[in-house]
Amino acid sequence: MGKGGNQGEGATEREAPMATFYWEEIEKHNQRTDKWLVIDRKVYNITKWASRHPGGQRVIGHYAGEDATDAFRAFHRDLDFVRKFMKPLLIGELAPEEPSQDHGKNSQIMEDFRALRKAAEDMNLFKSNHLFFLLLLAHILVMESIAWFTIFYFGNGWIPTVITAFVLATSQAQAGWLQHDYGHLSVYKKSSWNHVVHKFIIGHLKGASANWWNHRHFQHHAKPNIFNKDPDVNMLHVFVLGESQPIEYGKKKLKYLPYNHQHEYFFLVGPPLLIPVYFQYQIIMTMIVRRDWVDLAWALSYYTRFFVTYTPFYGVLGAVVFLNFIRFLESHWFVWVTQMNHIVMEIDHEPFRDWFSSQLAATCNVEQSFFNDWFSGHLNFQIEHHLFPTMPRHNFHKVAPLVKSLCAKHGIQYQEKPLLRALQDIIRSLRKSGKLWLDAYLHK
Repeated sequence: MGKGGNQGEGATEREAPMATFYWEEIEKHNQRTDKWLVIDRKVYNITKWASRHPGGQRVIGHYAGEDATDAFRAFHRDLDFVRKFMKPLLIGELAPEEPSQDHGKNSQIMEDFRALRKAAEDMNLFKSNHLFFLLLLAHILVMESIAWFTIFYFGNGWIPTVITAFVLATSQAQAGWLQHDYGHLSVYKKSSWNHVVHKFIIGHLKGASANWWNHRHFQHHAKPNIFNKDPDVNMLHVFVLGESQPIEYGKKKLKYLPYNHQHEYFFLVGPPLLIPVYFQYQIIMTMIVRRDWVDLAWALSYYTRFFVTYTPFYGVLGAVVFLNFIRFLESHWFVWVTQMNHIVMEIDHEPFRDWFSSQLAATCNVEQSFFNDWFSGHLNFQIEHHLFPTMPRHNFHKVAPLVKSLCAKHGIQYQEKPLLRALQDIIRSLRKSGKLWLDAYLHK
């Protein structure tokens, strides 16, 4: 136990020497009711404060008992401002003889990555082009206008309705990528400005909740493809993913569904249902249960606008069906794009890697082209986005060569694929995991 181990939360910096701690002790404080973490060799007790963390208590809790320096720098734009809130939580520092990294992480990779980040900052790659994002918003609003005009001018027949649905699904997908930019604070220097525009886009243009998205998505970024930490790999027993989970389920004779056919029923329950069923239920329930009335008001403004616009053409019931058909189309787009970068990569329990290595193990890229950039909202640069979440997406291609160079230096695989192959790999990955489950289920 380090000196001063009984210091309570709320201790502040004093002129007297701070208490010192060893990793052996810090790593024990990783429980729900007892959370410490380390940032820049300073030890913080976040146990009580975690519930007030703007990004949600789960995302910060995922780093309890660990060094969170790189995650802290990745998620926050104004570090000096955030550190003001950290001062009351400071309880000590690492003992001088202790390494900065925990769990034996590769210190050289960590140093090189931080040098890479500094180089990106010196190249102004975290500075956004506001015209770029304004044009993205403008083309979404143009599509919304074209959709209404199509029905207004040509009537509500089948052909105009289907065309309008595809136009609106496209605008919804693009609004989804745009809200993602503001949610990651990658547009404006001031976090508050990003938050306001984020609520407008995800709430008024999409009918969803900014807080729901933040609390869910930041967990994914903090610990991508880690069971029990990344909600995106929590498949509720519908799918088995990676290599360890299928074998674990197979050995335990768990058969909630015929997983050896998951690559086939994926087409029935994955892309068609995620947004119109699962996400919509989760969003509405989250806003109500958490009493998030601000996000609820923004979402209601979307539904009000949609039904005022389309009820005169389809009636109330028809407008409801029309809305869900649009979300059905958008859901296919969203699922294929988001899964082509992650579900095909390593999915397992916590390996305790450094930030750079953990993101590379869980993400892959799709080749750059004008269409691929637009189609995926620049998530074809998933590696760079995960390494630098607050970097404006139009700069990903500029930092990519530096990332490739660092990967080559340390022998880390940097995966980049054609779009069609990336989409096909989703099915190949599901088939492979299903086969592992069946082999373990039948023979072990």
